[in-house]
Amino acid sequence: QVQLVESGGGLVQAGGSLRLSCAVSGNIGSINAMGWYRQAAGKERELIAAIVTGRSAHYAESVAGRFTVSRANANNLSYVHLQMNALKPEDTAVYYCWVATMFDYWGQGTQVTVSS
Repeated sequence: QVQLVESGGGLVQAGGSLRLSCAVSGNIGSINAMGWYRQAAGKERELIAAIVTGRSAHYAESVAGRFTVSRANANNLSYVHLQMNALKPEDTAVYYCWVATMFDYWGQGTQVTVSS
């Protein structure tokens, strides 16, 4: 079992940048993949960035070239970050950190609002 705590998010103007972070504790050795989902108002939750352990990152077409996902381990914690550049109003959503072991886990969600 793992526990996820997100940080970051907020309000930014179009064209700006934000960085989201997620600290993962617990059985981090069981992690197979990490990444980020987002859910805009009235829409379904979608996977936008993911790293499978030992492999390269994958991105949704809507964020490729603007967002970068990265992973690091330190002090018995695993971290997954999402660097978001060139933000657009359509990026406004609640962003959820995601970890896959035998089960899927999500963070509490953090609001990102991009004003035009």
